[in-house]
Parts: sequence; structure tokens; C-alpha cells
Amino acid sequence: ITDFSVKDYVGGVADLKAGVLRMIGDPPTCFREDPVRMLRVVRFAAKLGFKIDPATVAPLHELGHLLLNVSNARLFEEVLKLFHGGYALETYEMLRHYNLFRFLFPLTEDSLASEDHNFPRVLLPQALANTDQRIEQGKPVNPAFLFAAMLWEPVRLNMEQRIDKGAPAFEALAQASEDVLREEVRHVAIPKRFSFPMREIWDLQSRFTRRQGKHAFRLMENKRFRAAYDFLLLRVHAGEESQELADWWTRFQEVDADARAEMVRTVVPVPGAEGGEGGAVKKRKRRRRRKPKGSGTAA
Repeated sequence: ITDFSVKDYVGGVADLKAGVLRMIGDPPTCFREDPVRMLRVVRFAAKLGFKIDPATVAPLHELGHLLLNVSNARLFEEVLKLFHGGYALETYEMLRHYNLFRFLFPLTEDSLASEDHNFPRVLLPQALANTDQRIEQGKPVNPAFLFAAMLWEPVRLNMEQRIDKGAPAFEALAQASEDVLREEVRHVAIPKRFSFPMREIWDLQSRFTRRQGKHAFRLMENKRFRAAYDFLLLRVHAGEESQELADWWTRFQEVDADARAEMVRTVVPVPGAEGGEGGAVKKRKRRRRRKPKGSGTAA
């Protein structure tokens, strides 16, 4: 304070100039003292675009299991910082690369570990890229949508297994949602103010194929319609639904009341989609999709 100078005792200025992120002290000891520091290393590296010092990065692969000792409520707050900072896609890829993601979302990691019929699973990376874009544009982001995308793959796989065993589709989705959320909150505490909207977003997916009569009008009046529509677009991008369905709903929102009535009148019925609330998300018919840019590091 006497001469208003900054004392650099650890070579921080040189690291800043070189773009290097380095743990002060012994990294394994620091990570054992507070395992959340491993998540912060990844978050800062993704945000700043810095390289991680080799001595700092080496323990990340081995000490991730220490995150299991951190309270799920604290990890919820860390997850929001990780994925709502404008660098969600880079953060996600780095978390998987350093074997940390599976301690936050184990069921999601299991479902992403293998490709789907030789196609990459692209819904979650696309959702994260969209989140980054919204933040860059100054638009709001909803944690419920983030978690809905984060957990959709294990929900979908669980649901399909139940359907294959003869469970009604709507019941299969409800039970799959319950199973996945019950497991996930053991790791990351998701408050009900977010878990309820998540389930609504999932449940509404089955209603997009039911466009006849008053179904389309009622769906658009639902308070979760816009979030569910955005989620539908992700599923179309992932090959789970047809582009024609997304285009229909996009136009339905843009035209006037008379044009909407005509669209509903002339819609072509989707087999098995007229069964009221008992309908459910249909199994995907995969078509070729390119892997998202940079996805190689997430394998």
C-alpha cells in the first residue's frame, strides 16, 4: 500500500502472459482439501482459454471420485456456474476428457459412453451450444431446460426399455423420469422448482404429434410450450423426430388464427398419435448426423 505496487510471489503475471492455469501449492493436496477445486480448474480453463499446467492437470483423472464426498446441494451450485457461464460446450467436453463429468451426471455419462446405432448422441452438445449462444446474445437461460437436456438420454433409454417390456408409453415415461431423477439428486441436488418444469418439458414431447382437433391449440396455450418446442427442435436435430414436424409447429406459431385452423384441418394423421394423453415419445428413426465440432475430446 505504501507504493501501490502488486507483489507477485508465485509467478502469476508470467502465467497470465503465457495463458497457463496453475494451482498454488501441491495440486493433489489442494484437491483433497476441497474436491470442488477440480471443477473450478476446468471452469476457468474453459472460460479463459488457458492451458492447464501439467502438474495441476495430472491428478484430475485420478481424484474425481472425491467429488462423491461433496454435498449434492453444493454441486448443484457448481453445475450452474459450469454451464451458465457462456462456455458450456467447452466445459462439458473438458469435464468428460478429465473423467469428472461422470461424478456429476453418472447416468448421462453411461448413456453417452457409446454411440447410438453408430451415430453420435448430439442432443446434449447442441443444447449446450444453444445455451452459450443465448448467453452471448444477452438472453435468459433456464436451469430447468439445461437439466432436461442433460438427463434426457438416460430417461429416453429407460423409457424404451420399459416399453419393450410391455409398459404403456405414458407410464413408461413417467417411471423413467422418476428413476433418473431419483438417482441424479444423489449427486446433484435439483430443486423442485426446476425438476417439475423438467418433467413437464419431457411429458409435452408426446403431444407435438397430436395436432388434430383442439390438441394443437391447447398445447400452444400451455405455459411450458415454448421450452417444450425448443426441446423438440433439439430432438429433431438429434434425429428423434422429423423435420416436417418441427417446420409445422414453427409455422403454426407464425400464422394467424384462420391459417392455424386450416393447418389443423389439413394435417396428416401420425399413426398412433391420436391416442390422447396415452401417447408418448416415439422411438427414434436415426439418420446420419455429423459429430459436433470439437466432440473428439469428449469421447
